Formats: sequence, structure tokens, C-alpha cells
Amino acid sequence: MTFARFGMTALATVLASAVLVGGAAAETLRLSHNTGDTTTWQKGADKFAELLSEATGGETTVRVFPNAQLAGGDQMRQAEMVGRGALDLVVTSAINVTPLVPEMAVFSLPYLYSDYAQVDATTQGAPGEMLAEILKGKGIVVLAWGENGFREVTNNVRPVQSPEDMKGLNMRVAGPMYIDVMNALGANPQQMQWTETMTALQQGVVDGQENPIGAVIIPQQVYEVQKYLTTWHYSYDPIFIGISQQKWDSYDAEMQEKLKTAAVEAMKYQRDISREATASGIEFLREKGMEVYEPSAEELAVFKEATQPAFDTWAEKVGPELVQAFQSAIDSAN
Repeated sequence: MTFARFGMTALATVLASAVLVGGAAAETLRLSHNTGDTTTWQKGADKFAELLSEATGGETTVRVFPNAQLAGGDQMRQAEMVGRGALDLVVTSAINVTPLVPEMAVFSLPYLYSDYAQVDATTQGAPGEMLAEILKGKGIVVLAWGENGFREVTNNVRPVQSPEDMKGLNMRVAGPMYIDVMNALGANPQQMQWTETMTALQQGVVDGQENPIGAVIIPQQVYEVQKYLTTWHYSYDPIFIGISQQKWDSYDAEMQEKLKTAAVEAMKYQRDISREATASGIEFLREKGMEVYEPSAEELAVFKEATQPAFDTWAEKVGPELVQAFQSAIDSAN
């Protein structure tokens, strides 16, 4: 009896150890992003989670938290939290990281780009690698670049057809560079978390906002609280999947490759669906009752001239060498 009990106890101990070992091997990573759960940000994050789970046989899963929940709703804090290891993963946009890394504003300089080919030459080329190296110095490893998109302006006061029409409008903006852009246009910028913006628009606290059509305006149903939209393409904003350097360094080369591969595929998918939604978005927004104004090339040139002071200010802040690297990549894409 004693021997049998011992045998049973030993077997139970071995089984318990196996469960613990299995439990230790399984891991759930936390990923935080800025926007709601209907956006292409969420879809890209979900695709990354799906691909990583497949690649690891379910041993590594990702739980996605929208609306910057893990940062108390503060979308600017997420990257900093990843940098110090308080968060595993983040999907955020370049402009939201500028308080931590001012150089990230280079992507969003007003009227830097005119099409997606120019964008891809920077985000998927050497300039993107340069920014990834800078972010690494802040404890964030960039796994892949995705897309927020070309930012278009909406408001509830009047159609925006020229810089004059921006004067006096109270505009919600996402980051410091856009404050300078709006000031150059004579608007009254108010930096505000996205989680607060829809309510502010409904209540008239702000008159308008600027965001991409496919990634934000349609999935977040901005058309329900805004009347006028102008496709002025004034600024581009990429997103990226970043992982904590501490977490990255804890993995072997094989796992790092799985993370990278899943992120690259997920962000390609996210870019594709964002661009598809943007392409069909203008007609959709008209059907929803928005008044859409599409400026001519000559009218866009006037907006570009009006925002040149903000371009010059931020080009100096991010560094002439970095701006030159971006412009060279853009020139090569033409």
C-alpha cells in the first residue's frame, strides 16, 4: 500500500510538472493600439495575432486592446510604455510617437508625398529602416510598417476650399506638428486623445478633425458627426507594430523571425484593406450625406504654400539629413 501510494504520488508529481512546463511555454502577449475595434488598425492587429498563433502552434498568442486601454486612454504613452517593457506590443502611428521621438514627424511633413508609391519608397525602404534604428534607441523594435493613410479634413462649419476657409475653425489634432500646421492656416488647434474626439465633435467642443478615410473616418463613423470633408491629402501618417526590446531580446532567432514574418504579412494586409477602403470611401461618404470637396492641383498648391512654414520648422527639428533621405527616396519613386 505504501509503495502504491508512493507510486501514485510520484506519477501525480510528474504530471503536475508537465502541466507547469507546458504552462510556462505558453505565452500571451498584450498589444495596445489607439483606435476602436472596427478599424483597419484592429484588423491588422488581429491578423498579426492569428499569424503568430499559427506560426507557434498556439504557444504564443496575442491579446489585442483597442482605444489605448492599457495606457489609460493616452495614445501618446503607449510607445513609451513599450520602450520600458511595461507593454509587450504596440500598434501606433508615427505622429503619436513624436513626443518620444521627434524624428517620427518626418513621415507627416505637410505635402511631402503625392502618392502611395512615394510613401512605400520610404516606409518599406531605407528611410523606414533609419527611423526603426532611432526607435530601437528608445527600447522599441519595429517589426513592420502599416498605414494610417493620407489625412483629410472634416468639419461642421463650412466647406474647406482654400486656406482662408480654415481660419477660426477649432480643430482637433493628434500631435505637436499638426498644431503648427493648423496655426499656419489660421485655425485653432486642440490636441486631444482620439477616445475623446467623437464626443467633442458631437458636443461642438471642436468644429472638425483630420484623419484618413479608410483607416479612421469610415470605420469610426466620423461621417455621423461631421458634415464637410475636403480631400486635401495634406499629410501622411504610417503606423507600425513595435515590440519591447526587453521582450524581443528574450527570444531566440527562430522566434524573432516568426514575430517579424507575422508582422510583415499582417501590415501588408492592413495597408491593402486601408487603401481599398479609401478608394471606395468618397462615394460612400457622399451616400452618407457628407459634402465632399476635391481640390484641384492648383488649389492643393495653395494649401502647400500656406503650410510651408510648418514644414520648414519641423524639417529643422527632425534634421536636414533625415529629410534629405526621405526626399531622395521619394524622387527615386517618381
